[in-house]
Amino acid sequence: MHKAQKTEVATLPELKEEDGTAAPHWKRNLAVCVFGSFTTIVSLTLVVPFLPLYVEQLGVQGQASIAEWSGACFAAAFFTAGLVAPLWGKLADRYGRKLMLIRASLGMAVGMSLMGMVGNVWQFFALRLLIGFLGGYASGSMVLVATQSPKNRSGWALGMLSSGVMAGNLVGPLVGGVLPQRVGIRESFYLVGSVIFVAFLATVFLIREDPRLPPKASAMQSGSPSSAGGRIVALMLGLGLLTVLANMSIEPIITIYVAPIVKDPGQVTFVAGLVMSAAALGSILSASRVGRLADRMNHSIVIAGSMALAACLLVPQAYVSEAWQLILLRFAMGLALGGLLPCITSVLRHSVPDRIAGSILGYLVSSQYAGQVVGPLLGGFVGGHLGMRAVFLTTAALLALGAACAWAMTPGAIRGPLGGQ
Repeated sequence: MHKAQKTEVATLPELKEEDGTAAPHWKRNLAVCVFGSFTTIVSLTLVVPFLPLYVEQLGVQGQASIAEWSGACFAAAFFTAGLVAPLWGKLADRYGRKLMLIRASLGMAVGMSLMGMVGNVWQFFALRLLIGFLGGYASGSMVLVATQSPKNRSGWALGMLSSGVMAGNLVGPLVGGVLPQRVGIRESFYLVGSVIFVAFLATVFLIREDPRLPPKASAMQSGSPSSAGGRIVALMLGLGLLTVLANMSIEPIITIYVAPIVKDPGQVTFVAGLVMSAAALGSILSASRVGRLADRMNHSIVIAGSMALAACLLVPQAYVSEAWQLILLRFAMGLALGGLLPCITSVLRHSVPDRIAGSILGYLVSSQYAGQVVGPLLGGFVGGHLGMRAVFLTTAALLALGAACAWAMTPGAIRGPLGGQ
């Protein structure tokens, strides 16, 4: 009995090839998904620089009220998106992944355009909730790319998609800092809505979702993971949350942390922005490359190694004496973490039946949103009670624990033959 269970775990990452062949148009699908994900993420994040100004224009008075409404409006879209991600994933399994992308792109195009027409802050808040509910293009793209790409290229494909998403997070605030000055705040929403509508048209006319071949009779055909597969799913969801948490944990304390090591007080916020951008840039550069490496080796090896490396890089961040040291270390950490989410996605994709892949990957999206919430909360709590250095050390310990769990709970996947082929 023990031997049979061990064999089942060892072969989990190789289970999915019987579900069918890769879609012949997968590269074109990938290109459209990267473009659509990039534009929709830009639309969600470009409001950051001018959000307080727009809230004030909508009639909110007083610095405290403006700050509260700005935070609520910004978080609203991500809150609803995280809640409904599993639902859209389940509907994608039932009615098709392309249909969900069409729904998301059209809904966001209309919703973003309507934001330029609102007359008060309540309408704006409601629309932010609505586009989070109707959106989910990036998560839908993840499901489509994961299920339609060749198994031996899935890590690279998901890495390219992840780079597009992270680039959107990086470019969005930059665009939001320039665009309103050029065309106006309300006009910025119209322009972004038009760009998303282009993504909608590309999705309708360029993406092809070829039907999957009926799976062969197997233990995986029942519609739910095996007991060993269930453990893999739970572990990957936890590691997905931990990956985002590691990136977000220093957000509340970064400006305070760099202030003593920046000689010019007027440059503190600029340096803090560089520190936060460095990790994102490193992730953008490494995601597809790490994904390609995982395709050649084994995804679980890369997951454990990347988390261990990131944990090691966090320790010296707690003891830097110059700003450039922190920037370089954050960039290196971004390189280490950049390929984690594509690898985690790939492992999940190949560990569950095709018919529930969308639902499971939807839960992964929700776990990432949870990481965006838990990370800053943890960083603020630890920094306030134990000191700034403790934030880095605590996050390092959590990543090290994650690496150890990945190694201990998937022994066959990690220690098996390279490539898993």
